[in-house]
Amino acid sequence: MTKRRALGQHFLRDHAIARAIVDIVAPTAQDLVVEIGPGDGALTGLLAGRAARVIALEIDRALGAALRARLPAVEVLDADARTWDYAALAAPAGGRVLILGNLPYSVGKPILTALIAARAAIDEMALMLQREVAERIAAPPGGKAYGSLSVFTQLHCDVRLALRVPPGAFRPPPKVDSAVLHLRVLRAPRIPLADPGRFESVVRAAFAQRRKMLANALALGVRGARDRASLRREAPQFPAIRRRLSPCREPDTTRSVIADIPSGNYCGC
Repeated sequence: MTKRRALGQHFLRDHAIARAIVDIVAPTAQDLVVEIGPGDGALTGLLAGRAARVIALEIDRALGAALRARLPAVEVLDADARTWDYAALAAPAGGRVLILGNLPYSVGKPILTALIAARAAIDEMALMLQREVAERIAAPPGGKAYGSLSVFTQLHCDVRLALRVPPGAFRPPPKVDSAVLHLRVLRAPRIPLADPGRFESVVRAAFAQRRKMLANALALGVRGARDRASLRREAPQFPAIRRRLSPCREPDTTRSVIADIPSGNYCGC
């Protein structure tokens, strides 16, 4: 089994959908494009014809070699997209840094996390993921799909679900639907964070135990019996906080919610 199959990757074979994905970010002759998981090049050839420079990150060496031979103008790198240094990217003069990719289902979330961490070097992204994951990332607050992944992504990006992709568009067909997210990176977070680490820890703890009263869920993410007791005593309940943690729709409310939660040594579970 190749690394790509082990990661749960399926090859895009629908040319119309490939064009639609590329059109989401509309690369120009001034742009640098990084493609994640090019596979057999369904997107790569289109990108090479439109962008100033294309870097393709392929974990499967055999696929990378074949793509390198077919598209010599593309910089095909034998690389793991989960750990590649996106922060080192620099936009060409007058151009943008764009990220596109058909992300393997099993590692889509860690790749997205790495991209968000390197957001200062990125302008826009078009990322194909399992539809359920994509809907969670783009979900509005208040529903079951809305969670920590929604909060962290929407804190730093404008996010929309741009395209739904059926199983028949791939070879071999997956057992689930896919979807393409369009993410425009914000130059600053939607809300100013005095302590980004605390924000992350509080959000992760808040959504980790959805069925628990929020004070109890947060207490599970706090180190130390004294901090846990203090949190339960000072914050017996925070009505609808999970719904109100929305940096996209309610930035002022989100900031006040975090400020109102008693300080603790959160472990960021």
